[in-house]
Amino acid sequence: MRSKARARPKKRKFSDPGRSYAKRLERYRPGLVGFTLDGLATRYGRPTWERRLDPTSELILTILTQNSADTNAEVAFEALRRAYPGEGPAVAHNPGSGWGGTGLADGAAPDWAAVEHAPLPGLTDVIRPGGLANQKAPRLQETLRRIREERGDYSLEFLGDLTAFEARDWLTSIDGIGKKTASVLLLFCFGQPLLPIDRHVDRVLRRVGILPPKATIDQGHDLVLGLFEPDQMYEAHVNLIQHGRKVCHAQRPDHGACPLLPRCRFVDPKAP
Repeated sequence: MRSKARARPKKRKFSDPGRSYAKRLERYRPGLVGFTLDGLATRYGRPTWERRLDPTSELILTILTQNSADTNAEVAFEALRRAYPGEGPAVAHNPGSGWGGTGLADGAAPDWAAVEHAPLPGLTDVIRPGGLANQKAPRLQETLRRIREERGDYSLEFLGDLTAFEARDWLTSIDGIGKKTASVLLLFCFGQPLLPIDRHVDRVLRRVGILPPKATIDQGHDLVLGLFEPDQMYEAHVNLIQHGRKVCHAQRPDHGACPLLPRCRFVDPKAP
């Protein structure tokens, strides 16, 4: 007697956590994302995308900003230019209003081969004014080494031919590069639809209630992809970071100057 064929197990459907969360947020707090974007635009305008630097320079500069002020990172990057001068054309740094420094002077990118192969103590001394030099000097060299070994040179322009997720995955496979650093490079160099979350962006999103309180920053980088449309990512990042620096301070935020006050759950836990 033939045994009955076993029924095939149903294929599990994998949901997009960002889209799923966005639907839930819209159900309980309708229009909150649009309210936030429009409110910030009344104070900071609607910034338009402009490339800042070549992607390798952007990556190295962003690594220098990790746990350091943007102004200190500028000092360290300029020191790299002087210590390891490159022969390329002088380029302008167009940081935009979301940058916390004064902007780099026009100049060529450093000689990345010289940076990679420099004696570590010397490189550490060069970037010491930027902070955390003992951690960042070996990280810079390992990053440049990885790029050269996989690509044959130091250019990251190939990332523009990949999807946002493919490019982010390639970058985050390098030790010391997380989703924030990768997203900064891809957003500002290629206009990829990613939203970097630093401490200022994270603070504003959590206080308003756009990000759930228990989500990690790593999870937040994926959730915002379902909350904001691709063409909103640049504006959202730039205006959120400005708001965190200028109004929504970690200590003593300026509630009177905040256009998001009517729906801010940091001020009113029951805000609509």
